[in-house]
Amino acid sequence: MTIQETMDQFLGGLKEKSADFPHLMELFTTCYTNTLDTTVKRMENNTTHVITGDIPAMWLRDSAAQLRPYIFLAKENEEVRELIAGLVRRQFLYICIDEYANAFNDSPSGACWEKDDPNQNPWVWERKFEVDSLCYPIQLAYLLWKNTGCTTQFNEDFQKGVQKILTVFRTEQYHEEKSAYRFCRNNGYYRDTLSREGRGALVKSGTGLIWSGFRPSDDACTYGYLIPSNMFAVTVLGYLEEIEKEIYQNQEIAEAAKALKEEVHAAIETIGKTFTEEFGMVYAYETDGFGMYDLMDDANVPSLLAMDYLGYPADREIAANTRRFLLSEANPFYFKGTKAAGIGSPHTPSNYIWHIAMAIQGLTEEDSAEKRRILESMAATTGGKGVMHEGFCCEDDTKYTREWFSWANAMYAELFLDYMGYKLEK
Repeated sequence: MTIQETMDQFLGGLKEKSADFPHLMELFTTCYTNTLDTTVKRMENNTTHVITGDIPAMWLRDSAAQLRPYIFLAKENEEVRELIAGLVRRQFLYICIDEYANAFNDSPSGACWEKDDPNQNPWVWERKFEVDSLCYPIQLAYLLWKNTGCTTQFNEDFQKGVQKILTVFRTEQYHEEKSAYRFCRNNGYYRDTLSREGRGALVKSGTGLIWSGFRPSDDACTYGYLIPSNMFAVTVLGYLEEIEKEIYQNQEIAEAAKALKEEVHAAIETIGKTFTEEFGMVYAYETDGFGMYDLMDDANVPSLLAMDYLGYPADREIAANTRRFLLSEANPFYFKGTKAAGIGSPHTPSNYIWHIAMAIQGLTEEDSAEKRRILESMAATTGGKGVMHEGFCCEDDTKYTREWFSWANAMYAELFLDYMGYKLEK
């Protein structure tokens, strides 16, 4: 079958099952088909380039999240499998070009968000180092393999890339002493650049945590050890250990991934949490290793709210305490208004909730009725556009950021599929 025939069959089956809530199904159809129709480009070298939406560049993070819901289609269609495998191959091609960059062009055009470095690689759209950018490609490669049996994503670039990733992670455990990474942007917006002449937040070296210059929002970290990204690293290092053992039979890389996974996990459980009077022990959003903590959450994934979604083996009591904190107004980026309640981001205006965060709240919720409530809330806050947005005002959803944001559409689709009983094997 063609992709379109497989899509039609898939949507037809869902339409029958969702007859009691056709408005949610209609929105799902729009969101689910949008990414394939508008953001995906097959390249001549048998790779897949995926733009983020209204920005003509491919983020390592966004592109993986955008195609993840299509793994269900990939189970039934070889062309979809190759589309996703082609994205993984392109992600690792990019990582081999520059393992510190977060976003890339579809050709060495020199296009960029801003010319941050006169010698910037012409493939690189932006060179903000974010730990999660190196986690998402491993996650997508693993999920595609486990759910469809596809292994064409595991090529030579994958091995070169994971060795670069492991080197970067090890280097950034000692950022101050060992890292040559610097990022300076002179546009005057403080969250868009790193302090200390591009070195970024000072952290205590050798804690076991991995330093990150930027959050998955592309905003600079306040404290350099971003706990949700380290949680994500723990999960994908476990994936990598399995991939190396079963696909490549490379015991050396498998052992390196396992050792780093255990080290980061131990560090999170040791210094990645702190005590609060109201909620008890909670995981922090960021820390510097010296005893300073940032207690908040951001809408972008990885987030603390997403720890179960990401597969992090959290302490269950601390995770429950943290969730209560995050979904309360004690979290400085939790907003509640007449239109909705949920988590926003310092990346967008105050009182703006993100559809991505609402989807994560639903995906990490055990109660089916609550998942449905969140889907209804998402559907009621599109500002009349019939698609998801980045952030929207909790008092007036016609005020929103980003007309076209494919990641948010993918997250609504993923929550809808989850509500309908579709689960990925992890």
